[in-house]
Parts: sequence; structure tokens; C-alpha cells
Amino acid sequence: MAFMSVDTPCLGLFLLCSLIGHSLEIKVNPPQDFEIMDPGLLGYLYFQWKPPVVMENFKNCILEYELKYRNVDNDNWKTIITRNLIYKDGFDLNKGIEGKIRTHLSEQCTNGSEVQSSWIEASYWTPDEGSLETKIQDMKCIYYKWQYLVCSWKPGKVAHSDTNYTMFFWYEGLDHALQCNNYLRDNEKNVGCKLSNLESSDYKDFFLCVNGSSNIEPIRPSYTVFQLQNIVKPLPPEFLHISVDSSAEIRMKWSTPGGPIPARCYTYEVGVREDDITWESSTDKNDMKVKKKTNDSEELCFFVRSKVNIYCADDGIWSEWSEEECWEGYPGPDSKIIFLIPICLFFVFLLLLLCLIVEKEEPEPTLKKKPEPTVSFHMDLNKEVYSYEETLC
Repeated sequence: MAFMSVDTPCLGLFLLCSLIGHSLEIKVNPPQDFEIMDPGLLGYLYFQWKPPVVMENFKNCILEYELKYRNVDNDNWKTIITRNLIYKDGFDLNKGIEGKIRTHLSEQCTNGSEVQSSWIEASYWTPDEGSLETKIQDMKCIYYKWQYLVCSWKPGKVAHSDTNYTMFFWYEGLDHALQCNNYLRDNEKNVGCKLSNLESSDYKDFFLCVNGSSNIEPIRPSYTVFQLQNIVKPLPPEFLHISVDSSAEIRMKWSTPGGPIPARCYTYEVGVREDDITWESSTDKNDMKVKKKTNDSEELCFFVRSKVNIYCADDGIWSEWSEEECWEGYPGPDSKIIFLIPICLFFVFLLLLLCLIVEKEEPEPTLKKKPEPTVSFHMDLNKEVYSYEETLC
């Protein structure tokens, strides 16, 4: 019994050391020829590599690769586990990109232990052409009504007066980068671009590059990447209606803005104005009910604006405010005057009509007939004297 009690722990320790020693002997090499390649798609880069040199015992093992990458000023690495020899993603080319990769051996080849190679690294920078202050300023892009994209910019701070800028764009689905064919111009210089017919371009990275040319100096290019659904500016809502029921509850309704955006993708901000008090509320529906602030308010109006909600975009741009709609139950001083004008006109018309009727019903005056004139003659034959008598009315 004493022999068994001594040898069993020793045997277990021996087997454990053997297993650890075996796992420590398993090694795998990192991938070969790791590089970051720019195919000219304005920020859509390729990470590519070749398989590592493996020992004869591991040629039938499945290899996986752990890839980490980031822009150089970002504290967080993105991590991908893949069995492929290439990976693609979009970046902001205004900054450098760095990546690192290592090999993983599958657990079937390592008795369940985790075996990884060392890291190998690569980086990529765009050429620094021109000084930093020659590239454009205040780049702004808005996707109006989910139908057309408008981007605008200002010239670089130190760009020479002969500098003109051109814009290129690319998104997945295009064979190559395209140049803008509808520039916005000011003083014969390109200051923006309008793009339409961007079919199947939403929910994808949209890459822009605005480059410049000058006979005096090179111009630094400017790169931008975004997704179109995050910069949509819809139309303001229309056909507003407001009513108040007996419980002093305000009911407001409006129609979904026009355009191709689905109704479920909208969120709304509603502004209510009650006399001199204004407050705002939010809703994902195209109607709302709120309580009046006071019972004796003399004016009650509301207005609405819309934006693409978090279910359809990461962010969005608010539309303009709609026209204000007021409740007719509380006409203001001006509206009261307007309301009285048709009433006054009605009464004037009624009075004129009555006068005409009275005048028609009054009998016409009769004219007195003039009597026929009478003439009499008196003749005295003896005296040969004639007299004439005429009677006239």
C-alpha cells in the first residue's frame, strides 16, 4: 500500500510533465509576405498574406489567421479570425493604417492546447503630396430625401488662386472610382458636387476623395468615408391637423414625408406652442396626444420635423420644420377680423337683396290723362264780328 501511495502521484506528475513538454515543442510559423495593398478605391484596402511554412506533421492541419488592424490614431484594434488569405475593409486615408497577423493551429492537431505563432506587422500611408493647408476645408455631404447626394467644400487655407478641385467616389458594386460629372461652381471654381442615381449604395461604405491641381504647388488630397443612410435629410412632414377634445387633450396628426424612405424609418420632433409657452416632444409615429398646459389659452399651434430613426441608420439629419398649424377653436386677433369680414359682406348683400325685393313690390304711379282742348266759335252775322274761345288744361 505504501508503494502504491508513493508511485501514483509521481506517475501523474510524470505524465503531466510529459504532456506539457510535448505541447511546448509544438510551434507554428507566422504567415508569409503580409502586406496592406491599395487598389485605388479611395480607402478600400486589401490585407493579404501567404500561408506559413509548416512542419511535415502539421501539413494536414487546418490553419486559421488572427488579423488585427486600425487607423494609427485609434486606441482600439479590430480583430478578425479567418481561414482566407485576404481580407478587405474601408479606412480613412487621411491617417495611416497598421495591421498585424499571426497563425493559429487547430485544436485537433495540438491535443486541445492553443498554439499560435508570433505576430508580423505591416503599415500603409498615402503619399504626403502638398502641404496640409492646401487641401479642402469644411467638407459637408447631405443625402437629400434618400435620392441625391450634395457635397460642398471650401478651398484650402493657403491654396493658390489658380487651384481647382475634382471629386472622385466609389462604393462596393462599382468597378472603379468615378469622377463627379455635375459640379457646383463659384467664380468658375468647383466648390461642390451633386450625385444622383446612386443605385444600391446605401448601407455600404461610400468613399470620397477631393483632389486638386495647381501650376504653383502640389495639392494635398482629402479623403472621406461614410454611409449614405446616416446623412439623409428628409422632407418636412405635411398635411398637419390639430384638434382639442373636451378633456383638454391636444391631438396632432401629420402625413409621412414624401420620398422613398419607408414610414417605419422616421422619427419626429414635435413643437407645441400654447400662447407664449413652447415645448417639444418626440415620437416614432405620425400622431401625438398631449395635455394642454392651461385651460384658458387663446392660441394653440404645433409644427413638426423628421429624421431617419435608429432602426434604419446610425444617425441622421433633421429636416426643416414644417409650416405651423393652429387650432381653429382659438382664432387669434387677426384671424377674428378675417372671420368677421365674410359675415359683414353677407349682411350687406342681404340688405341689398331686400331693397330690390321691396322696390319690385311697390305699385307703379298712374299718369293723369290730359283733356282734349275745346274750341268754340261765336259769330254775329249782323255785326260781322268773330270770337274765338279756347280752353286748355
